[in-house]
Amino acid sequence: MKDLTDIPSMMADIGARAKEAASKLAFATAERKHAALISAADAVWKNRAAIIEANALDLEFGRNKGLSDAMMDRLLLDEARVRGIVDGLRAVAEQADPVGAVMAEWDQPSGLHIQRVRTPLGVVGVIYESRPNVTADAGALCLKAGNAVILRGGSESFHSSSAIHACLVEGLCDAGLPEDAIQLVPTRDRAAVSELLTMTDYVDVIVPRGGKGLVGLVQREARVPVFAHLEGIVHIYVDKHADPVKALNVILNAKTRRTGICGAAECLLIHKDAVDTIGQGVIRALLNAGVEVRVDENLLVIEGTTQATDTDWGCEYLDMIIAAKVVDDVDQAIAHINTYSSNHTDCVLTEDDAVADRFFERLDSAILMRNASTQFADGGEFGMGAEIGIATGKMHARGPVGAEQLTSFKYLVVGDGTTRA
Repeated sequence: MKDLTDIPSMMADIGARAKEAASKLAFATAERKHAALISAADAVWKNRAAIIEANALDLEFGRNKGLSDAMMDRLLLDEARVRGIVDGLRAVAEQADPVGAVMAEWDQPSGLHIQRVRTPLGVVGVIYESRPNVTADAGALCLKAGNAVILRGGSESFHSSSAIHACLVEGLCDAGLPEDAIQLVPTRDRAAVSELLTMTDYVDVIVPRGGKGLVGLVQREARVPVFAHLEGIVHIYVDKHADPVKALNVILNAKTRRTGICGAAECLLIHKDAVDTIGQGVIRALLNAGVEVRVDENLLVIEGTTQATDTDWGCEYLDMIIAAKVVDDVDQAIAHINTYSSNHTDCVLTEDDAVADRFFERLDSAILMRNASTQFADGGEFGMGAEIGIATGKMHARGPVGAEQLTSFKYLVVGDGTTRA
């Protein structure tokens, strides 16, 4: 390893080794990748006490830094969350290997047989904040897809990420795969991020996972292609035909289960005909649960609410705060979402199929839901085992980015002495 004070040289060395590892991973067998992930999962569980001890150092760092309660929750690892990391690694291990999968095949009148097959992207750079479980998720998914990965975790999760990364490397070594396939940038220095964003000779794509500040920085400075995940400004539209019990349960879960994740609900849009029934009940339930509810003038009559300002529309709180507004109908809800959405996840609560169809047809968020908590906006809940992030752009990958989304494709063309006229 190069001198950690010479960031450009250190990052160039990491990039060169990642590219070399990627060239070998591209044809690694599914069995060896499976073995590496199972071994890594075993190592995480075996070393859980050490991982939680490392996490305690990060929690102390976070407290001294003044992180919010929601950010501290993102950072926290306990035994249950370590078990979740283990389960995620095992789930990715058991998925079908996407590399080499035939996406389409056909014969041409010329006599050519053509296949489009999945192939690794190459080297993926992942830049993330706080959540140390991303170390395992990103490492596992990139490996499954035959990619080498360079992980640059947040300064807050430095010790936790390092402990988890050591387990991933143990899995690689046990399976006879290059340990440089999963590398963790060994410094908190922000200069390493700037270097990673411009390493076009080594890195094929960057995946940022964090807040608006991080993603904005990446999008401004990156010379490497980016899978963008900006913000989770998540809306729930409560239609006049919503089921009251479903609405109450879904909204409470969507807001309060974990406020610091990108799928947490941030804005309620309530049909005017549902205000005095479902709307009142839901808002009072949120207030009773300790949520600060910032409302438009139509809802201020509900005791305990506060007046919303213009900045509350389109705000990602990641906290026990939600905005609420009355709308005339589904079209006004759609117009509001189109104005303020981050194209991440939006939900409609209704028993009216026509309303749901219109909502699905006329919105273009990466994930649209009906009568389900937005906290399901997660690759693991989509059956992907885990996710490297949720892409809100439209190029290449969109929505939860799992192993399959971390591949490209190539064409295999077979002839029999075939020539072109």
